[in-house]
Amino acid sequence: MGFVCENVNFINGVIRPLLAVSVVFLFGFAGVVAQDAGEVDTVAVDSAAAIPPNVTPVMIKDLAVRDNPNDDGQAVRLNWHLSADDHEGGKVTSYRIMRATSLDGEYIEVGDVPAGNSSFIDNSTEDGTDYFYKIAAINSLKEDGRLIWSVMSESDPVGPVRSSAQWFDLQRINVFVGVIFVCSAILYFINRAKSGKALFIRKIAGLESVDEAVGRATEMGRKIFYIPGINDMDNVQTIAGVTILGRVAQLAAEYETWIEVPVCKSLVMITAKEIVKEAYAKVGRPDAFNDDQVHYLTDDQFGYAAAIDGMIVREKPATIFYMGAFFAESLIMAETGNASGAIQIAGTAMPSQLPFFVAACDYTLIGEELFAASAYLSREPRLLGSLKGQDVGKAVILIALIVGVVLESLNVFQFSRWFSVID
Repeated sequence: MGFVCENVNFINGVIRPLLAVSVVFLFGFAGVVAQDAGEVDTVAVDSAAAIPPNVTPVMIKDLAVRDNPNDDGQAVRLNWHLSADDHEGGKVTSYRIMRATSLDGEYIEVGDVPAGNSSFIDNSTEDGTDYFYKIAAINSLKEDGRLIWSVMSESDPVGPVRSSAQWFDLQRINVFVGVIFVCSAILYFINRAKSGKALFIRKIAGLESVDEAVGRATEMGRKIFYIPGINDMDNVQTIAGVTILGRVAQLAAEYETWIEVPVCKSLVMITAKEIVKEAYAKVGRPDAFNDDQVHYLTDDQFGYAAAIDGMIVREKPATIFYMGAFFAESLIMAETGNASGAIQIAGTAMPSQLPFFVAACDYTLIGEELFAASAYLSREPRLLGSLKGQDVGKAVILIALIVGVVLESLNVFQFSRWFSVID
């Protein structure tokens, strides 16, 4: 009997208070959860009496949905007319975008935009799936970051719509037209060059002096050094450099002047050797070619520069050509050649090295002049036609830019003023 009484006292004194506290806590937690859920998903309030009268905004009009154009799919564009209450001081604070996979299905929120916006791009769609959309005009009140109340008016559902990828980006049609024009110009001038018609190419002082430089070496009985840069054959500047080498080697073979080509890449050595050998064959003196005219030094950047400097100091060449990609070694070699009294002609598309060549060399081919030099010297129809076609394309683009600037300036400073007066 005493044991039962003690248990009853324990239940009354300890267990029941604990159960009461737990029940109160659970009901309170459920109320908080319900309140939080209402702030996010429902129309929403602290209490029904907290919503003022006549705060529900007018729904939007003319909701239109379509596949977002000029993209790679997985996007739908929505456009609508603003609510009549969407104005300064109006009832609309934002728009909520809702989506479902069926007309009567569950609509979930996929985004929202502030008041004043009438478009939205849904970037979370799956291509080939039908979607339906509704827009809700929201009017809400927040204090200290906490939602006090929120009301909304939903539009009628619109759909179905599917997202898909497009083959062409019509917003870049101008680029397509430009490419077609430039390619057509290049093909036209290539055909014209092949038919024997002369194409005007602006004279480049550094290339006009090639004959003079080779002739000076012949008169002095000294060597010509040709340095095709320090990059391999995968660099376009090296390709341009060895192309120019063909013309210089042909002149040297005609004048019976020794041309020497020290290189720092094995593939460049093989290519340059074949070009020089072919140049000698073109002038009818294949037996005058010597394999030692094109030789390998080292792959090391400054080791290569030191070897070139040593050759210049010892052999005192009359003419030195620097044609290709150069880096920090450019000033080292060019200053040594300048001190030896050689005529120096340089060409590179490396902007950081151009000042050194300009200061230390007699002539410098700047940027695109290096690439134009191969066409200028070889007179090969395909190179000439490509060069001429690109020049025409650049001229048209430049004219278009000038016309656009003029028209835009007139629009800003003249037309807009006229229209403002008319209004």
